[in-house]
Amino acid sequence: MRRRLSLAFFGSSLVSAYWNGAATYYRGIIRAVAERGHSVTFYEPDAFDRQKHRDIADPDWAKVVVYDPLDESAVSQALDQARRSDVVVKASGVGVLDEYLEATIASLARPGLTTIFWDVDAPATLQRIAEDATDPFRSLIPSYDLILTYGGGDPVVGAYRSFGARRCIPIYNALDPTTHFPTPPEPRFAADLALLANRLPDREGRIEEFFLKPARRLPSRRFLLGGNGWRDKGLPGNVDYLGHVYTKDHNALNSTPSAVLNVSRDSMAATGFSPATRVFEAAGAGACLISDAWTGIEQFLEPGREILVAKDGDEVAALLDGLTPTLAAKIGAAARRRVLADHTYGARVEGLERILEGGAA
Repeated sequence: MRRRLSLAFFGSSLVSAYWNGAATYYRGIIRAVAERGHSVTFYEPDAFDRQKHRDIADPDWAKVVVYDPLDESAVSQALDQARRSDVVVKASGVGVLDEYLEATIASLARPGLTTIFWDVDAPATLQRIAEDATDPFRSLIPSYDLILTYGGGDPVVGAYRSFGARRCIPIYNALDPTTHFPTPPEPRFAADLALLANRLPDREGRIEEFFLKPARRLPSRRFLLGGNGWRDKGLPGNVDYLGHVYTKDHNALNSTPSAVLNVSRDSMAATGFSPATRVFEAAGAGACLISDAWTGIEQFLEPGREILVAKDGDEVAALLDGLTPTLAAKIGAAARRRVLADHTYGARVEGLERILEGGAA
């Protein structure tokens, strides 16, 4: 870029993945931004016990400011600091003060400062504002210089433009090869199929279909389920529940089982072009990925060669039945080669720099 930029980023959490599926995405993007010579301050609220469940210490590639969302002076101080930056980002789903932060950051626009709304769940956001004409964010969209999303493709871009967005551009999930890579297998993660997913209302039905149904059909196979919220869920006897899996264990979880499953949320599956962070984490570890089917998957990995795709739980069960260690290793190796070549956060941030060059005030 022509100059080094300072970025202020208001998001859910950079240092904790606890009930925070966007953590890998934030870390990958922001680390790559720093490696390009820019500076980032990440503002996150002390909320939802995330600070008690940190996965990483404060990184050397970003300054982390943890603020008390109930302390008006702390919030004001964070915003006062942020307004001196070149770029101020409000991410979706902070979880506290979202409406206030969205309105305040939109109002910061001035020559030399670019305001960005970065939507990490665009299909859900767009559905919400389409159904509620009084949603406060709806009227703010034209005030932002730029809308970025981590998925959704043309359907999301078109929808945001229909609500008055000046520019809307997807910055897809990707791989950070410094954090996600193959590791030796660990016996505690040995399984035929593993799934890492928090229990959420708009994904639970699909997990019933794509994960629990195959488990019931294949009682002699071992299944692993990691993530928050499943403890009171009735699970088949061949499903071992791991609870929250910390980031430090993700590589082993992806490297050990015969296959790793990806299950999209309802809105993302319906919209398409929305690969989850888990897809690139697993591919980076050389896992044999099985994914639910969604439009645009071939833009990221080639079905049948770099990823296996299933339309329902019966197909997941059939894929597991036909999966040999040789085939699984071949698919996993092909997926890793592809994401290293085409889908790293370094490549994504090169694109982001070009966007900011064209979009900065």
